[in-house]
Amino acid sequence: MKHRSLLPPDTLRRIRGEYRRRYGLEAHPVSCDGSVLDAPSSAVRNLPLLKRARADALQESVRWGEPYSFFLTPGIVSWIVPGVDGEVVHGGLGGGEVRSHEDPQDRSEAVNYLVSAGTTRPAAERYVSGLPIWPQSRTPEAEAWLFARLYLLTGWKPTLLDRNRENAQQQGQIAEEIHRRKTADPSAYPLDQERELLALIRVGDRVGVRRGLNRLIAHVFVHSTRIPLVQARMIELLGYLVRAAVEDNPALDSLVERHIQWIERVIAAKDFEGSCAALREALDEFIDQIGLQGFNRHNRHVSRVLEFLSQNYTRTIRLDEAAAQAGLSRFRVAHLVKECTGKTIQQHIKRLRIQKARTWLEETDKDFADIAHELGFSDQSHFIRHFRDVTGLTPARYRRSAALGKAS
Repeated sequence: MKHRSLLPPDTLRRIRGEYRRRYGLEAHPVSCDGSVLDAPSSAVRNLPLLKRARADALQESVRWGEPYSFFLTPGIVSWIVPGVDGEVVHGGLGGGEVRSHEDPQDRSEAVNYLVSAGTTRPAAERYVSGLPIWPQSRTPEAEAWLFARLYLLTGWKPTLLDRNRENAQQQGQIAEEIHRRKTADPSAYPLDQERELLALIRVGDRVGVRRGLNRLIAHVFVHSTRIPLVQARMIELLGYLVRAAVEDNPALDSLVERHIQWIERVIAAKDFEGSCAALREALDEFIDQIGLQGFNRHNRHVSRVLEFLSQNYTRTIRLDEAAAQAGLSRFRVAHLVKECTGKTIQQHIKRLRIQKARTWLEETDKDFADIAHELGFSDQSHFIRHFRDVTGLTPARYRRSAALGKAS
């Protein structure tokens, strides 16, 4: 198999050239079976044991939704960036190999390992001697650069990675909360946390909502590990949120139909992790609807317009289109939306775009230019200006703050 099956030749050459100048290493296209595609099958890099290690690392990188570093042999570190477009795994980019220490014993172990794996001692000696020695702290920087460059230049949308990374983050938070709750009383269901969750939803604090949701899931899991009981609690939580929202704003009765779909997704999940992911995705949709239509807005015409905006805000929307959704004139629909919501149609579109941008900044590594393009902004500077107007922060500062919030 040739490397052009993974990336277009020009794209691969550009990435490799920039990576070589920046880090002094060669990036290698890697197939799903762990083969280095631009190296002969007889080369040291394609020894069966090394291919297997690389294939396992690629699987782990997809599972966690991010680059993955690993010991290729004793004393030799490598890393791989998963190449994913949508739901399809094309393979990966290996970031090269480095020695972790200037230690004669490590070097000897690496050589002996390669000889036992099937190569000759002279070939193993040449391979190990040619590797640079890197501090461990430098590897994450190289991983992150290669990941960002791959997706910027290919234009791939790593949907599978984004979802897997969200799942991993959620499971990590839940595991921490479960450990904490094991020393507390798990018998009483924390109804106050449900109310707190709804309050966070009302103010649009998506990061806080995620943390609150994971605390509730952890409590449920500590109380019972049986999946049907966990799912029943999840369904009860969704029911509480939908009921409270519709009581507050009858115009949100479309949530009832979506509630049924959310329940079906939770029930269809086969394990705890799948149930958590289904609940998280349902809550994201719930937040989007609450953020769009808010509370105490009862006009049906306005609801139809706002629903239309929520489905089309990434493109240019003409006022005539919005008026057609409500069956009203352009002037009347503009007046009604402003009267009932306190915001113009363009302000709603801007808020929806910024709301989605916040989610991507919190949960993905998307480049600012890509976010601007995908959300319908004319350019990156236009996006940054509007984001700062709404949030008070630049996208870069917002992303750093969100990362610190997760770490805490």
